[in-house]
Amino acid sequence: MQTASTNICERMVALSNSSMIGCHLCNKSIHEISLLLNIPWSTVSGIITKWKQLGTTATQP
Repeated sequence: MQTASTNICERMVALSNSSMIGCHLCNKSIHEISLLLNIPWSTVSGIITKWKQLGTTATQP
């Protein structure tokens, strides 16, 4: 069962991932996205790579 805090955290992650992809589509560099969203560049790179390969940022089984 999900708690309210878990649901909020999942929404924040989804929003963050969407922001990364949006910035990428607007031709921002990984470094620029990292600075803008205050997220490590390795995380940004991983999310963008996953999106390019799988077409989604959702956790896979």
